[in-house]
Amino acid sequence: MDSMPSQIGPEGIRYDFQDGCRVSLPEGQWHLEIKDLLTQTVLFSDNSTGGLVTSTKRYFIPFSIKVSRAGRVIFNHIMNLRDQEVLIDMHLGGIGDHIAWMGHVEAFVERHGCNLTCIVRTDIVELFREKSDLITITDNHELFSHQYYARYKVLIFFNDNDRNFQPTDYRQVGLGVMAAYILGLPPQDRRPTIRIAEGGRPIPEEYVCIGTQASGHNKYWNNPTGWLNLIPFLKKLGYRVICIDRDRVTGSNTIWHHIPHGVEDMTGQIPLTERARWLTHAAFFIGLSSGLSWVAWAAECPVILISGFTEPYNEFATPYRVINRNVCNGCSNDVTLEFERSNYMWCPRHADTERDFECTKMISSRHVEQTIEQLIADQQDYA
Repeated sequence: MDSMPSQIGPEGIRYDFQDGCRVSLPEGQWHLEIKDLLTQTVLFSDNSTGGLVTSTKRYFIPFSIKVSRAGRVIFNHIMNLRDQEVLIDMHLGGIGDHIAWMGHVEAFVERHGCNLTCIVRTDIVELFREKSDLITITDNHELFSHQYYARYKVLIFFNDNDRNFQPTDYRQVGLGVMAAYILGLPPQDRRPTIRIAEGGRPIPEEYVCIGTQASGHNKYWNNPTGWLNLIPFLKKLGYRVICIDRDRVTGSNTIWHHIPHGVEDMTGQIPLTERARWLTHAAFFIGLSSGLSWVAWAAECPVILISGFTEPYNEFATPYRVINRNVCNGCSNDVTLEFERSNYMWCPRHADTERDFECTKMISSRHVEQTIEQLIADQQDYA
């Protein structure tokens, strides 16, 4: 982003709405007012002899700018994104983050009618390419230097105590709607449209997909016999069980997780569009608070989500959420706890005790089996 605002006003005034409201005034005797039109709050009103003024808040706010000199209005501008070049940057988010947020990006474009460039991480581009004429999905970082009218960074901001980058803490509202708050939209689940690889149903038999791997130990189903009991249960119901994790084995230091014994191994560096093809034809998906659960949701596959690390509101709504409220749970959404992203073994309340990771150690196989039985019953009721 250029240090100078991209838009040119009268008499050397420059302005834009890149990471907030920015107004540059040439040398002179000016009075500048910046206002939030939604709340009708004057955010800045003062005399200036020139220089750059930026708003403290960096998320979407409907700003107005008024520049006066000697009591006469020289420049009056109300922010309007229609037909303007706008950037949304979310390239630092995970796979689940991108899918959680892209539906809000679509709604943002629909509401404002802007020409949007959305910069995402490389492995997610194909999942969202060809969305509409108004949205360009890319991983091209050279586009950061383009002279946008407005730009917004959609990301989870840790330690943003003054709420300058996000209007509310993600722990209070959940990952799924965080982008809605940043982009000024009503908070609700918004399922994005994704690309599904061609080929139709991959196998003729009834099957389920599972995802057992995650980015941190706290996200796993840490019941040591959980998956081992569940796989035979699924097969007894007549399903082939397909594991679509990227990695067969992953972990850190002395803790390593293998995909469960007895599954059909479809791990590997397979495009997400192909994962989505398998998911869209699966009877259902069983996963964790991780990216594949979000892919399944976007593919409109029924999701059984096993997590004690997060509160159910953190992810998309599913009637098949598995959590044990009788033990410690929900630390990820506890605003009194600071998430240590680099700590693979983060268990803030019970680390190094016999109760560590009890949130999922104490989710029984039978609990998950009952949830599966409920899902199947629901599917039969609606058949």
